[in-house]
Amino acid sequence: MRIDKLLAHAGFGSRKEVKQLLKKKAVMVDDEIVKKPNVHVDPAQQDILVHGEKVFYEEYIYLMLHKPQGYLSATFDHHAPTVIDLVPEEYQHYPLAPVGRLDKDTEGFVLLTNDGDLNHRLTSPKNNIPKTYFAKIDGKITEVHQALFKHGVELDDGYVTKSAELEILQSGDASEIKVSISEGKFHQVKRMFQAIGTEVTYLKRLSIGELMLDDRLALGESRLLNDEEMNYILRIKG
Repeated sequence: MRIDKLLAHAGFGSRKEVKQLLKKKAVMVDDEIVKKPNVHVDPAQQDILVHGEKVFYEEYIYLMLHKPQGYLSATFDHHAPTVIDLVPEEYQHYPLAPVGRLDKDTEGFVLLTNDGDLNHRLTSPKNNIPKTYFAKIDGKITEVHQALFKHGVELDDGYVTKSAELEILQSGDASEIKVSISEGKFHQVKRMFQAIGTEVTYLKRLSIGELMLDDRLALGESRLLNDEEMNYILRIKG
């Protein structure tokens, strides 16, 4: 692959910006300065450095993040930290974006990737890929509510949600549940419970499709998807 194409794909800027890096002698391949953009390199066999930092190149990156509260599911914000701030340094130069959104006060699984096609496939409601959440509810959840969720809940703006699976883990004045939805309207889970006269007091995303949050990841930690998880990604991409 041409060095300018590789560095552009890896997030070091546009082709024009990469050419400036090369011109400024900021790029080294196997301990030799490279200045020409058309030099071909093999990232699997050669050491590539920019400003002395090794480039870890993959065309696509898939990171599982255990999102803490207090972070926005966005790529940039002027006033609050985002999930991108939690990305390990070696992947910071990739143009990663979260798959779907979690509210600032919601914890759990966020998939970060630069694969726009996969992002669309996982978030498009027509693909019916479930996202499962654990929630604590201020209010009693019953089988009546399970039936309501199965048939769709009318939200405050009149929109009726797609069918959702509601599992009751504990029912009482304070309840605990799991809920699976296949769409992602604004604050959807919270609004669904508000529509039945209850309130979500804690929310955590557990899974996206067959991708399950690794319970060994502490809040704020992330890792690349493993081989089994990548097989699922390849099936989704067809």
